[in-house]
Amino acid sequence: MRGSRPKRRVAALGSAGALVTATLIAGAVAAPTANANAAGDHGQDREARGTAIAAARAAKAGIDWQDCPADWNLAKPIQCGYVTVPLDYAKPYGKQIKLAVDRIGNTGTKAERQGALIYNPGGPGGSGLRFPARVTNKNAVWANAAKAYDFVGFDPRGVGKSTPISCVDPKEFVKAPKADPVPDSEADKLAQRKLAREYAEGCQERSGWMLPHMTTPNTARDLDVIRAALGEKKLNFLGVSYGTYLGAAYGTLFPGHVRRMVVDSVVNPSREKIWYQANLDQDVAFEGRWKDWQDWVAKNDATYHLGTTRAAVQAKWLELRATAKKNPIGGVVGPAELISFFQSAPYYDSAWAPTAAVFSKYVAGDTQALVDAAAPDLSDTAGNAASENGNAVYTAVECADAKWPTSWRTWDRDNTRLHKDHPFMTWANAWMNLPCATWPAKQQTPVNVKTGKGLPGVLIVQSERDAATPYEGAVELHKRLKGSRLITEKDAGSHGVTSLVNPCINPRVDTYLLTGKLDAADVTCAPHATPKP
Repeated sequence: MRGSRPKRRVAALGSAGALVTATLIAGAVAAPTANANAAGDHGQDREARGTAIAAARAAKAGIDWQDCPADWNLAKPIQCGYVTVPLDYAKPYGKQIKLAVDRIGNTGTKAERQGALIYNPGGPGGSGLRFPARVTNKNAVWANAAKAYDFVGFDPRGVGKSTPISCVDPKEFVKAPKADPVPDSEADKLAQRKLAREYAEGCQERSGWMLPHMTTPNTARDLDVIRAALGEKKLNFLGVSYGTYLGAAYGTLFPGHVRRMVVDSVVNPSREKIWYQANLDQDVAFEGRWKDWQDWVAKNDATYHLGTTRAAVQAKWLELRATAKKNPIGGVVGPAELISFFQSAPYYDSAWAPTAAVFSKYVAGDTQALVDAAAPDLSDTAGNAASENGNAVYTAVECADAKWPTSWRTWDRDNTRLHKDHPFMTWANAWMNLPCATWPAKQQTPVNVKTGKGLPGVLIVQSERDAATPYEGAVELHKRLKGSRLITEKDAGSHGVTSLVNPCINPRVDTYLLTGKLDAADVTCAPHATPKP
């Protein structure tokens, strides 16, 4: 399951458901780091040299900043441009691809400026291009950082405005209703396995030339080339969700190139977890956070009338699910579409009230509200293409980063066992990831995330009950990055902590970004305010 924001992306799978370094430009590019071989693969040396060549080239070329194209929906003074990177860093003079980048200048004085802060929102498959809009939208949480930094966003390789990939026609991708992800029979499982295999074949057919290169280490190398193109000697980076794994890979491959790094809602970087086990761990965490939401709904029964206990709310959910299975609501909302919609509540506290309101309206007899919220909008061509693309990149990166089990017996055993106690998400997540079992392109060994020479202290921020990136991931990354500090938001579970208002967390993030100072020890913070009904 994707670790950024929920999308209707799960729909695809019939379930709820990417050596000439003499020209080094002083200041913008450093030579390949001694840690280039950190992933334990001798090909990494060639790729490190290739990255240095591409970075030198990008530093020389810079970025031709222009007003953003109208259809990017990024208002002035945000500017847009492109950075060119090799498809394969082992062949830096071979085929090149484009990465879309955007920026807004720091809001403070010239003297206050500390360079560029580059952002990745997660996914894999999420676009970072909305990041500079935090300045134009006057986002108070980021106002202090914006004084010191240019805010820079980018679409990673395969995503959106960069050279994109695709696995299926977007109209097919969003078509509803899909089959119920929870199988009733072996025939149901066979049908889902067929869909997953066809999806993998579609990726090969439509985007096969890019698939072997859609890895997290390559995206980390891209990040280093963007850094150089911006004229930055070192990287300031903010990564959320999958962006934390991208940051961890970057810090491992280029430890001497990091200046400041904030990682928020952490993917467990252990090689044993990437990516099969990480998805199973998510299913357990999602169940826990789903219960938190139901407790909140029950507590606010005066508003929602969905029951005064968690069990009562769950009974209403199961009733809704059964109704939608028998007769899709409005002809389009079946169990798969329900999961796609309702999963936003365990992801984000900001979705608690809107999700409960739609559910409440449905129970009171207004089915249209649910159809509007959960059914695909076939007229939204751009949105549907973006959803399809996001899912394609998600699948391509997770499938390419690591070796996945190829035996159906393994998948069936693990998901059947998990589903018993964690039914909300388990099978939907399984079908979403199953294309990796028959993936047509080479699968790599994950980076061995660790501290290399020159890596500064990294700030890690994590809520204790996060569903998409369970808490253990933050603990594991903290162990691996010497000198890092962990801020734990206790009794909270929203995904993406740094953008929420929390007087214990926001000033610490500011202090680190503005001064580089971390607390003397790890910090536990009280939760941000609970959503109001």
